[in-house]
Amino acid sequence: MRIWAIANQKGGVGKTTTVVALAGLLAGRGKRVLVVDLDPHGSLTSWFGLDPDTLAHSVFDLFQHQGKVPDGLPAQLVTETHCQGMSLLPASTALATLERRMIGVEGMGLIMSRALAQLWDDFDYVLLDNTPSLGVLMVNALAAAQHLIIPVQTEFLAIKGLERMLHTLEMIMRSQKKKLAYTIVPTLFDRRTQASVKSLNTLRKNHPDTLWRFAIPVDTKFRDASQAGLVPSDLDPETHGVRAYRRLLEDLVSSAMQAGTK
Repeated sequence: MRIWAIANQKGGVGKTTTVVALAGLLAGRGKRVLVVDLDPHGSLTSWFGLDPDTLAHSVFDLFQHQGKVPDGLPAQLVTETHCQGMSLLPASTALATLERRMIGVEGMGLIMSRALAQLWDDFDYVLLDNTPSLGVLMVNALAAAQHLIIPVQTEFLAIKGLERMLHTLEMIMRSQKKKLAYTIVPTLFDRRTQASVKSLNTLRKNHPDTLWRFAIPVDTKFRDASQAGLVPSDLDPETHGVRAYRRLLEDLVSSAMQAGTK
């Protein structure tokens, strides 16, 4: 099993779109894929037609057992999606209450690691969609992940937010005594605007070793796919945004193979 976390402490940078696009492409290759919604807003859950406000059971259930994960519970929470080969562990808005509920509870940062250990033989890839804030949910995602993908919108404020995310990552890695490789992915790139081009050049200058060599362009087909409840590659496999994500996937898989962690 390969576990990728998609995270950034700034919202609106394309995290959920990145999760769905990459997962859809992996499923299209015949991989067994699980996408996990760790955001109380439930954008990933809503993408696939479920309502985070009314779900009776969700990823929230994993956090209700004093740091333990009962045998069989993760499998019970997994639901199928309309995309063949892709399953979802959905979110509910109750996730927003975790911080105050879990004060002083031991082992709360390792819940996702323990849950995914029970699903290890069931999936080839797991993609974790994250809330845009530091807390127990992001700590869980980074603890479970083997690789971190950081989508960054190509605009000034998003670049400032990236520095905050990298600082958070450094703190968590230090506390967990774990080194986590990461890839910064420029998103919502519009080559027609000077601001977008300038921001991309800044990213290339400041993060030459960890920045993906290309960029994900603005693509209205992503919004159409979300409204239709489809992965982008099922809606239009040759739109320029999907082609960019396909290239990103090739690079991520190649890097995993070179690292000997596939």
